[in-house]
Amino acid sequence: MSSTFTLETTTSHVLDNPAWAALTGPHARFAERVGRAARYPADVAGFHALTDNDDPRAWADLATLVGPGGTAAVRGVGEARDGWEIVRSGQGVQLVDTGLWAEPDPEAVRLGPDDVPEILDLVARTEPGPYLPRTVELGTYLGIRHEGRLVALAGERLHPPGWTEISAVCTDPAHRGRGLATRLVRAVAAGIKERGEQPFLHAAAGNTNAIRLYESIGFTLRARTVFSLVRFTGPTAAADPEETA
Repeated sequence: MSSTFTLETTTSHVLDNPAWAALTGPHARFAERVGRAARYPADVAGFHALTDNDDPRAWADLATLVGPGGTAAVRGVGEARDGWEIVRSGQGVQLVDTGLWAEPDPEAVRLGPDDVPEILDLVARTEPGPYLPRTVELGTYLGIRHEGRLVALAGERLHPPGWTEISAVCTDPAHRGRGLATRLVRAVAAGIKERGEQPFLHAAAGNTNAIRLYESIGFTLRARTVFSLVRFTGPTAAADPEETA
C-alpha cells in the first residue's frame, strides 16, 4: 500500500463528504446546522462537515457554529484556512464493501442505552476510535458477551444515503484471535444489506493490521484522506439567516 496521500478535491460521490451527506440526510434529526456547516451533538459524535471545504462561506458558517476558540473535527483539510489553525491531524483510509460475506451471528446481541457504561469501558481499553455516551443512537450496535461480560463490539455510525459506516470494531485483548471482530462486522453488515444499503468503514492509515483484515474479508480501499481538528481563531462572521437551520 502506497504511503503517498492525496486529499479529495471533489464531492462528486456521496462518500467524498459522508458526514455532510448523513447530517443532511438520514441523520438530519441529529444535525446542529448553520447554513453550509453542520455537526453532531457533542455527546453523539465528534464530526463536523461543510458543504465544500473550498467555500469561504462554509467556513464562515462553521465559525458561527463553533464560536470563538471553538474546535471542529473535519475531513479532507490539510491546510489551515484564514482565521483557523490546525490543532492536530491524522491520515486515514476509507474502504467499501466489494465482496463481504454478510450473515447474522447467533451470539451477537443488540446493545442499547443501558449497555453504554460497558461499551465505554471496552472502548477505553481497546481504543477503536471515539465513542460517546449517545453514539449508540446512531444505528445498530452489536456485541458478544463472555460469561456476561461484553468482550467484542461493532456497530453503525455515519449514515449517508444508501450507505452505512461500520465503526467501533473492537475486541477485549484477552479474547482476540477468535474471529469475534470479523463475525460482528459480518453481522452488522447483514443488517445494513437487508435495508438495501452498502457498508463502508474508515481506519487510521497506520492501522495496517485492521486494513489487511478488512481487505481480506471483502473491503476495498476507496479513498485516502486527512482528518483534522481545527480551531477558530478569527472574528465570527455573520451567518446568512436564510441558510440557518
